[in-house]
Amino acid sequence: MKKTFEIKGVDLTELYGIGDQNILFLEKSLPLNINIRGNSLFCKGLKKDLEHFSIILSHMVDSIKKGNNLSTKDINQLLAMNMQKNLDSKKSINNVIFYGKKGPIHAKTDGQKNLLESLYKNEIVISIGPAGTGKTFLAVAYALSLLEKHEVEKIIFCRPAVEAGESLGFLPGDLKDKIDPYLGPLYDALNELLPKSKIQMFLSKGIIEIIPLAYMRGRTINRSVMILDEAQNASTIQMKMFLTRLGIGSRAIITGDISQIDLPKKSNSGLISILNILKNIKDIGIVELNEHDIARHRLVKHIINAYSKMEV
Repeated sequence: MKKTFEIKGVDLTELYGIGDQNILFLEKSLPLNINIRGNSLFCKGLKKDLEHFSIILSHMVDSIKKGNNLSTKDINQLLAMNMQKNLDSKKSINNVIFYGKKGPIHAKTDGQKNLLESLYKNEIVISIGPAGTGKTFLAVAYALSLLEKHEVEKIIFCRPAVEAGESLGFLPGDLKDKIDPYLGPLYDALNELLPKSKIQMFLSKGIIEIIPLAYMRGRTINRSVMILDEAQNASTIQMKMFLTRLGIGSRAIITGDISQIDLPKKSNSGLISILNILKNIKDIGIVELNEHDIARHRLVKHIINAYSKMEV
């Protein structure tokens, strides 16, 4: 079977790679016979391989349009994603949340897939689980996907600054200097997903806000995604305050780990309280992740299990 692909709107050198290495890598991997003539790719091969090529090429073009660089490693990730056993290409693509600067972001475990499904179905999602399960990262990726599709106009990230007593006033520097150490994980997630220039542009224009939870008080947030990270350290009063900021066209994502509560009294955790208060309300999803969803170093799972046994 033969098919011609016309490339428009991107730098061909970036797409094809040095010495056409990206296209040659795809040609060898699928396999296909690909002839390059300017912005046209003349391809010959099996129907299924041409379909895979079409999907991967589309992602490559999208990535370059977003200002990302492509390597054969990125392309190999795309190939692996689209050629999983027992998954057709359509199902694989539906599992992609966002196309970041290092390639496609998708749910890797059953728990993460449940989280993604809940995000698509509900307007408020509560995600709990141990460190390393991707709670914050997937929430940020999903929020960026909504922003990219113009379904929202803004993303607001916040977390309780428990270690600083939420007052922050005694710390040196301006507001940014005071709060940045407590919002590091949110910056980490953004840096994994977007080029620094784009992050700076979003921050300067107020399209993305990263603030302490206390600074949400008194606001009504419309057409936005509100993400509350480390929610186990929000008090019951703060949790109610956060949830009632939700305005027209907005969504809220709450993430936390009930095994890492830093409040003086664990019973005061707003995250624990809402698991019971909100569990039967329509359009609110609750997803619990566990050690099987951990995507950090292989030892993290064993460390968490060991500490869990101590706490029993």
